[in-house]
Order: sequence, then C-alpha cells, then structure tokens
Amino acid sequence: MRTARFTLDPAFTVGEVDPRLFGSFVEHLGRCVYTGVFEPGHPTADADGIRGDVLALVRELGVTAVRYPGGNFVSGYRWEDSVGPVEDRPRRLDLAWRSTETNRFGLSEFISFLRKIGPQAEPMMALNLGTRGVAEALQLQEYANHPGGTALSDLRAVHGDKAPFGIRLWCLGNEMDGPWQTGHKTAEEYGRLAAETARAMRQMDPGVQLVACGSSGRSMPTFAAWEAAVLQETYDLVDHISLHAYYEPLDGDVDSFLASAVDMETFIEDVVATCDHVGARLKSPKKISLSFDEWNVWYMSRTEEQVSALDWPEAPRLLEDSYSVMDAVVLGSLLIALLRHADRVTVACLAQLVNVIAPIMTEPGGPAWRQTTFHPFAQASRYGRGEVLDVRVDSPTYGTQKYGEADLLHATAVRAEDGTVTVFAVNRSRTEPLPLEVALNGLGPASVVEHSVLADADPDARNTLAEPDRVTPHAAEGTALEGGRLTAVLEPLSWNVIRLA
Repeated sequence: MRTARFTLDPAFTVGEVDPRLFGSFVEHLGRCVYTGVFEPGHPTADADGIRGDVLALVRELGVTAVRYPGGNFVSGYRWEDSVGPVEDRPRRLDLAWRSTETNRFGLSEFISFLRKIGPQAEPMMALNLGTRGVAEALQLQEYANHPGGTALSDLRAVHGDKAPFGIRLWCLGNEMDGPWQTGHKTAEEYGRLAAETARAMRQMDPGVQLVACGSSGRSMPTFAAWEAAVLQETYDLVDHISLHAYYEPLDGDVDSFLASAVDMETFIEDVVATCDHVGARLKSPKKISLSFDEWNVWYMSRTEEQVSALDWPEAPRLLEDSYSVMDAVVLGSLLIALLRHADRVTVACLAQLVNVIAPIMTEPGGPAWRQTTFHPFAQASRYGRGEVLDVRVDSPTYGTQKYGEADLLHATAVRAEDGTVTVFAVNRSRTEPLPLEVALNGLGPASVVEHSVLADADPDARNTLAEPDRVTPHAAEGTALEGGRLTAVLEPLSWNVIRLA
C-alpha cells in the first residue's frame, strides 16, 4: 500500500486546546445516574452514595466539563425538585424517556460528585427553556451561585451548601429545534427566549458563559437557517453555539461509518461559516465558539422501540450500547476531528459518562469496567493538551457511499508546553496496514517515547462483564524517529497514539 505522509512545523498551527474539549455528560436517562455514578449501598459507595469504582474510572478517563441534567430530560426539569431533604423531594414523570424520576440525586449531589472528581471537573448546567423560561433560570442561578443574603442563596445554605456552586457555563436549553423536545420552538421563538434569558443572567453576573442551542444535527431540515436566526437574536449575548452528532453503521455501510469524522468536520466548518456570516452581517468583531456538547457512536436506530415499550419505570436499562474495536476506532477519529478544529471548538461533551452510550459500564451491586471507547478518550485527554499543529495529509483513499473518496489516514498532532509532540492517527482500512511518514520541521523531539495501538484481529471484539479487559491498547513495534523523520506502520482498523520527545 502507498505510504501516507504529512509534515509538522511549529509555524503552522490550529490553536490551543481548551481543556473543556474533553468534557462529558450526565443525564437523568436510564442508569447513567442511578446504579451508575450513584448507588447507595454499593460495596464501594461513599457516605454520599457515590460509587468509588466509578469515581476512579472517571478520574482515569480525564473528563473536564460535565453537562447536566440533560439532554432531553432538561425540558421537563424542575430544578427545585432536586434540592433540599431527599425525603421531601417529589417523584415526577420524565416525558423524554418515559421513566419515573425520584430526584434522590439532585443538584447538590451532582456538584459534590464533581468536586470528588477533582478541580478539573467543571459543571455545565443546562437550563429548561422548553416548559420554563427566564424567571426559573434566574432562580436557579441565584440558588446556585449567589454568595448569600437572599432568599434562594440562603435556602441553599439551609440545605447544607453554604458555599456557592460557582457554575460558570450554562446551556440555554437543549435541542429546541427538535419536534421530540418538550416545548420545542421555532428558531425565532427560541432566539427571543434565549436572548432574554441571557440578558437577564448577565444582569446577575456579567461573567457567565452561555451556550445557545444550535441544530440537533446537520441533517435537520432547518440546519444553518436555525443557527442564523438564533444568532441574529443572541450574537452579542452568548459565547457558544451547540452542535450534536451521533454516528452508527446503517444498512451495513461500514466504510461510511469508519469515515464518520468526514461528516463531523464538515458540520463544524458549516457552523463556523454560518456564525461568521452572521457576525459579518452584524459588523461584529466577536467570534462565536462552538460547543460540541453531545457526540458519540450511538446505535440510535434501536432507541425508539426501547423507549416506547416503557411504562414509567425507575432507571431502566436504556441505550446501553456495547462498543466494539471498530466503534472505538471511529470514536478516536471523532476526537481527532474535534482537535483539528480546536481554534473554534472550545467545549465538547462525550455523551454520556456511565452506562448510557458510555465509556464506563456498571452492574448494580457489582463491578464497573472500561468499554473499548474508554481508551481513545482517556489517551486524548491525557496527551492532547497544548497547541494543535496543522496536519494536511497525503494519504491513499477508499470509496464510501456517503462521503465519496475518504482518506485512509485521519490524523492530528498536539505539541505540549514542554515541547513534546503527540501524533493521534487512525487507519480506516479494515484489511491493510498503512505505512506512515511524518516530517518534523523545526520541532525538538528526537525519539519515540511510545507508540500505543488499539486494534484487534476481531473488529467486533469488545469488553464485557465477563471479559472486562478483552480489548486494551498495546505497544507497536518498529516505530522510529531519525533525522527529523518519523516512520511507523499503522495496523488495520486502528487507533494510534505516538508520543515523541
């Protein structure tokens, strides 16, 4: 096979990686919360009911911003149900997922969970702009963030949280363009509500960071027109606009599935173009950032049947996809797409964190384990910090039904503050190894520290309760750096992390 090549040069960069690019998502959906992060009585649970085994894996995963409490759930969410004495909290029907919400885990418990993860874990709070509006958003902001001396901030102290939660990052609703969303709206209706909510929240705290709802996906019939109409109302009031995308192999089209990042990169570039068009029309020097606050591999075609069969259970087993090596390689490629646009994508949330289309799985009363997708995310979060270098690949291609000719090589590189360089690369070929050559112009590294590979002779191999470590990264052989030239061979259908120093 022809060799794939690219050049790295410190003079050609994309931008600095915002740590919030490695965010995740906790929604009151299925078992993400109950028997996921929260299971009082579990052998590893602490006094607050947080599972210690899950907490250790979340730290290892390296998540930063964590979006909460939805997702579709948020459009029926009453924040005041989730605070105060647990025994006084009401049980509610969750229309989004036909489940019963007990509110045993609420706002205070979520903030406590983040604090246990560590200072890198930042709350990203979603507001209900489906069935509620400006007044309720302000009430939640006051309860969560005001130091004291008002009814709601003092109520927080009475509830046991004297210190404010310090939530800086807020989502102005969720997927408000979607007819599935409780209280969904037209772009003009939503844009006005988002603008008024943003304006009021900034009166309370000018330093809040706000995310307006973009399209729920690039395939939505109102895509781009929605963003333009919403930003026309909110451009000077918000900091980010959201993007959501999920991928699965449809009708057996595995080749297109492996090239899912082609769609993700086009989606990002289209939203950037729309944002900048509105900014130009408004004659604004401001640049809107992108919050890709839902993304993953999700076998969504199975979901509707699962949900429609429910009769209001508590924490049902929903969306518990088991991920293969192929899924992990695609997820790694999606991470590469986000890094390649780090100049504009400054927040991203892998949906979700535990059990629900998640990198971490649990059994009630039993163990927790890493899915195959855990490993690319953990490695990217650990080594993908610094400045993204501009990578333009010269690669052999293959044909896909959805995207035409796609590169077999998908790659990016990040230079850390200490001068070390990490190359992230995916070989999309299912059958052939891919030789790789990288020229390092004016960069310091002189040796290969590690070449880690996630691949398997069985592309359907996966980690399960019975075999939790069936798939793990392994070391590659023969990778070398000599005279400023890196050479490697990428295994078929593989995610690769090559660290240089």
